Amino acid sequence: MPCRQLLLSPGFSSPHLPISPSPYFPTPYSLKQMFLFLSKLLPIFIYPLGLACLLMLLALLMYWRRSRLVPLPLFLALVILLVSSNSWVSKTLVSSLEWRYLPQGELPNAQAIVILGGSTSPAWSPRPTVEINGQGDRVFYGAKLYQDGKAPFIIAAGGRITWRDGGPSEASDMAQLLEMMGVPPAAIIQEPDSLNTYENAVNVKKILVDRGIEKILLVTSAMHMPRSLMLFRQQEVDVIPAPTDFLVTKVPRQELPLTTQEIILKSLPDTENFYHTTKAIKEYVGLVVYRLRGWL
Repeated sequence: MPCRQLLLSPGFSSPHLPISPSPYFPTPYSLKQMFLFLSKLLPIFIYPLGLACLLMLLALLMYWRRSRLVPLPLFLALVILLVSSNSWVSKTLVSSLEWRYLPQGELPNAQAIVILGGSTSPAWSPRPTVEINGQGDRVFYGAKLYQDGKAPFIIAAGGRITWRDGGPSEASDMAQLLEMMGVPPAAIIQEPDSLNTYENAVNVKKILVDRGIEKILLVTSAMHMPRSLMLFRQQEVDVIPAPTDFLVTKVPRQELPLTTQEIILKSLPDTENFYHTTKAIKEYVGLVVYRLRGWL
């Protein structure tokens, strides 16, 4: 068959003009999903629980090989669990992030309020409707700022990872909750595609440029604010931090001397402290990874 006929025949596809994506070469979408998966998986092994589990697995392997050093990884695992669940350690780590951008007086007005995702759970059965999680203060505070007249628009930013929860985007869920709180639909702009904080900043920047918005109030959890603020400023957005969801607060009782009973209780392991320590470490890991990727 002549070359011209061969090229035009229905069963022929040129390697230079692929008709469908090759399974041997990952598409940009699959690479993005792979990085997203690894970004969730790999840090687990440097968080306190994952690291302690690795050390205990190492101890089992050493025991199987009759090593005399079995107590060493067990001791290290115990130290990690005790230290990371300690009240003073937890509060020190958390406050080192949360107290970087404490509000100084009343927040100024802006052209839009940006609420970052991570605060909702989809309306899967048996939930009667969209629900908020531990970071739900973001939605409440964003709605309050709108009701206080701080900005005429709210930008709800956040997608949803299909292989985790799936379902509608977090932006859509936040929009439903905001409407329940009295924010009119016309004042809500959804950004439903971002799957991490970097994409939040990039995608919101596009919306701001399209609508001629220059100054925003950024609403997210206080612990998440340092990384978020740097990312938005890296996109050259005029951003005012509006942190919420504080885990460490200043109360009058903290100014009084600690009692013996309080010292004992604060020294004992606590799952809530353990969770907060892990969240703080996660933020510090995120800052390092984002810098390595050139996003900060």
